[in-house]
Amino acid sequence: MKHISVIVPAGHSIVDTIIAPFNMFKMANSYYKKLNKLAEDPFSIDLVGLTKEPVTYQGLFSILPTATIHDISKTDLIIISPISGDLDKAIKANMDFVTWVKKRRIENDSEIASLCKGAFLLAETGLVNGKSCATHWTVHEAFQRRYPEVNLIPEKIICEDNGIYSSGGAYSILNFTLYLIERYFGRETAIWCSKVSEIEFDRLSQSAFIIFSGQKDHSDEPVKRAQLYIENNYRDKLHVNDLAQMVHLNPRSFLRRFKKATSNTPLEYIQRVKIEAAKKKLESSTKTILEVMYDIGYHDDKAFRTTFRKYSGLAPKAYQKKYNREMAYA
Repeated sequence: MKHISVIVPAGHSIVDTIIAPFNMFKMANSYYKKLNKLAEDPFSIDLVGLTKEPVTYQGLFSILPTATIHDISKTDLIIISPISGDLDKAIKANMDFVTWVKKRRIENDSEIASLCKGAFLLAETGLVNGKSCATHWTVHEAFQRRYPEVNLIPEKIICEDNGIYSSGGAYSILNFTLYLIERYFGRETAIWCSKVSEIEFDRLSQSAFIIFSGQKDHSDEPVKRAQLYIENNYRDKLHVNDLAQMVHLNPRSFLRRFKKATSNTPLEYIQRVKIEAAKKKLESSTKTILEVMYDIGYHDDKAFRTTFRKYSGLAPKAYQKKYNREMAYA
């Protein structure tokens, strides 16, 4: 019998993000057993804590671990549940998990899957240095600052690199769990779980959910001034040399400092501000795609549609139909 370990983090977490994957794996276990007429479950599944004491979240909900890290010396798959709240404190409180996960990977070649902000605990192991990783879009900047040696893939819901899996955030963990169920139980079982749970199958991108608000958690004041100028004047034709001159930097230095501070080139930042404005207009108005395009300062239809899809994951019309109530029923 193979084994799955679902980590119950110390500190703060969201109960659903622990219980939902646990229950979905139990569901897959039961269906796969019946489908293949097995005498016993193909997997044993444990909620793994640092101790067996109940872990209380939000002062309301308790989870009772079924095993501890000291009980499990071999496991096939480790699910690193999300942490939340103060990330520094959460990481410190869960360092024993970090050590245990790294040891299981080295000694047993266990596969590892981090959910949402569980990517921070995964990154602490050093196992994804030089590898690709995904996490929730709201913490991309914090993740990149803390783990510059990890190749963060911002738009992905699901990322896999040699038996180490990671996911985007929030309730996309359900899509990610289906992905893991397909990996471990096969596609037929995954599709059955998808239909019973009414969860969209094969959703791979979180681009449509990202709200771009500009990366301003830095101390480079000239860059901040340039960012604010872009955000207030995105409809105009903006040139990098003019922005550099406005903040009294030479173009080369401006490009380098802007990229370092925001993780975007100035051109990427301009594009993202424009597309975020377009998304809001498509969500809240009945303007045509061309009207929205002109409103945000684009005059090339092909360039607009290509850039919109790049940052939203959808074509403009598909995005409008998905998020604009009036257009959805038109």
